[in-house]
Amino acid sequence: MNKCAILSMDNLEGHMVYDDLLHAPLKKANWEFETVSWQQQGVDWDQYNLVMIRSTWDYQLNSDKFIETLQQIENSSAHLDNPLDIVRWNIDKKYLRDLESKGIQILPTLWRDSIDENEINDFFEQLQAEEIVIKPCISAGAFNTFRLTPSQAIEKSSALVDAFQQRSCMIQSFSQAIIDEGEFSIFYFDGEYSHTVLKKPKTNDFRVQEEFGGLLKKVEPEAALKRHAERVLDVVGQSLLYARLDFVRDNSDATNSCFALMEAELIEPSLYFNLDPESPRRYVEAMQRRMKRLGVIE
Repeated sequence: MNKCAILSMDNLEGHMVYDDLLHAPLKKANWEFETVSWQQQGVDWDQYNLVMIRSTWDYQLNSDKFIETLQQIENSSAHLDNPLDIVRWNIDKKYLRDLESKGIQILPTLWRDSIDENEINDFFEQLQAEEIVIKPCISAGAFNTFRLTPSQAIEKSSALVDAFQQRSCMIQSFSQAIIDEGEFSIFYFDGEYSHTVLKKPKTNDFRVQEEFGGLLKKVEPEAALKRHAERVLDVVGQSLLYARLDFVRDNSDATNSCFALMEAELIEPSLYFNLDPESPRRYVEAMQRRMKRLGVIE
């Protein structure tokens, strides 16, 4: 029987986790499986055919150690998905700059290795924005993310300098579309479309994650959204077990059919199996197909 590890973390308290919805289709496909924390020491990775990264949502607290664990898996006989080279590239949000250079639309963005208190107010002018969002280049789940008006930026300038003293960050125009319409997450398993989720923040918030009260529902994607997503996958140019691409509508476009990429989540995205009952089956079928094609299993 084939065996896989579902890579998670030590403490999932406070997180919405749906990995258990994979259990039934994995059993049906004759896979033995177990959940393993990426922090666990002394794991014999050779016992697995596949290690799939799932709910490792604290990796940003020690990203070097996380990469070290993934390197151990890659050095074993187990297959790691998504692969380590993709994780290395995707772990730092500067990948968005790479994608933008290849024609993918993102929100107006500034990149800094640290924040100087004297330049904070200049961000608004440079981005021609009334509100901005500042977040670390290595982060997950809205960790250390600030939404600011000019007056709030002045009030929080010391906190911003402290938060990004030795941490690279990105500064973006805040998109009102997140409040008005929401953020679209579109999912692909082994390159094939699976489902789409619309995420809206709760009242008086801008964070769309469930943990912060975001409201989520399954939707049918517009053809333009799928075209944008598939263009991103083409530019990434690598075979992936899973991909979650987050977009907001670009309201400056008169046709209302342009979308800006917020994130290409290729490491440990929530795949919202709970919102599409057939998505766990599609995921496992894609996994089976991929493992056979790569020669991981017979």
